[in-house]
Amino acid sequence: MSSELQMKGIGQISIRVHDMEAATRFYQETLGLTLLFRVPNMTFFDCNGIRILLGTAEDPKFDHPSSVFYFNVDNIDSAYETLVNRNVQFLGKPHKVAEMGQTATWMAFFHDPDQNVHALMSEVTVSK
Repeated sequence: MSSELQMKGIGQISIRVHDMEAATRFYQETLGLTLLFRVPNMTFFDCNGIRILLGTAEDPKFDHPSSVFYFNVDNIDSAYETLVNRNVQFLGKPHKVAEMGQTATWMAFFHDPDQNVHALMSEVTVSK
């Protein structure tokens, strides 16, 4: 392995969308992400230091669902209820997916307006 290349983190993540206005409202108003700027066919948000790009496909070969994004939250039950009240369509209720030592990982998966799947994620201290 060459020492010339060193990844320094994620600079931006792209999410493919079809209806830019609906997607922008969802990520800004429903999820509460900070709008950075808009240019034709793209909207940029900040998610705690990671830039998220909403973009329409420039070519049909690029029009596919996005990766799953796991949004960290402190209280998954509260975040879940807030988003349910904002009409977010969840695939199920928050559930524990793993327990490692004194930490349990909880998740709840949901769809955005383009049917991309994302999740709320919370690391919870387990009392024994």
